Amino acid sequence: MTQSLTLENISAHYGTTQVLEDLSLHIAEGELVSLLGSSGCGKTTTLRLVAGFLEPTAGAIRLGDRDLTRLPAHARDIGLVFQTYALFPHLSVRDNVGFGLKQRKLSGAERTKRVDAMIERVGLGELADRHPANLSGGQRQRVALARALVIDPPLLMFDEPLSNLDAKLRVDMRVEIRRLQQANGTTALYVTHDQEEAFSISDRVAIMKGGQIMQLDTPEVLYSQPASAFVANFVGFDNMIEMEAVAEAGDAVRAKIKGGSMIELPKSQFTVPSKKFIFAARPEGLSVAPSDTVGGIPATLGMRTYIGRAYQYHCETAGGTVTANGPQATPFNSGSTAMLVPQPDQCCLLPVEP
Repeated sequence: MTQSLTLENISAHYGTTQVLEDLSLHIAEGELVSLLGSSGCGKTTTLRLVAGFLEPTAGAIRLGDRDLTRLPAHARDIGLVFQTYALFPHLSVRDNVGFGLKQRKLSGAERTKRVDAMIERVGLGELADRHPANLSGGQRQRVALARALVIDPPLLMFDEPLSNLDAKLRVDMRVEIRRLQQANGTTALYVTHDQEEAFSISDRVAIMKGGQIMQLDTPEVLYSQPASAFVANFVGFDNMIEMEAVAEAGDAVRAKIKGGSMIELPKSQFTVPSKKFIFAARPEGLSVAPSDTVGGIPATLGMRTYIGRAYQYHCETAGGTVTANGPQATPFNSGSTAMLVPQPDQCCLLPVEP
């Protein structure tokens, strides 16, 4: 039966190096939460602590009402799907999938029934007697997924499960993982460094840095409303321009860009968080327009790159170098002046971090 997972004030060390610092996380029953971040951020350490492969130096881990903090890994009854599949090469698909049930002393008839049903669910019915060496990468990952699900665990955990697959197969498998997880209603913790993968598969995503969760929210909120410059940059807001609010201008706030240029930000589209703030924008959040356009950031255009849906320009502004997109129909010449017009749905305003 699926259960919630709670981590309370977890800290962890490798020797004298602190890897996690006072980390707390709650995953509701049936929810899939991804830990997302670059190498060394602590996401895999968090998974290993929950699995029982490591012990925290402080804090508590609970699955439902059970305290897992000091419980041995084999007693936690958690389903695990690894990056390397971790299949037994000498066992068939059927025997690999049924391994956990055999360890739990399930009767032969019941074990066969559950294994056959799970193999069909993951689309491997015709391959049940094959060995891992005779399967593709995607098929092996399906076996690993079936093996984790067949024991009906209260918690399912994934450690970079798709990183060994090619791009198209990764997309297919993440859809399959999400479908099976939702069909089972299993609580799941998913670790990945791939933003698109995390956003497509998760109910919520925790973006991590230095052993801490920087923001935990739905993919939609993270994408459009990052809480800090770090998160904004992580989710694609490549342009960061420092500004200072200097006056009210009717329905807009007049802001000075570092270097002296001014811009008016409509209050209906932007909420200024403090007197000094950071204007963050994706390349598509700054539209390159003729220099006589009103309501933009003055820029000198540098290198132009064709990216299919638009031309992309490296631009010099008073606030520094930024990347902006311009229409295909009217390309601008490098060296010309232009105005970069904010597109509010691809921009956000953030407080200046200390």
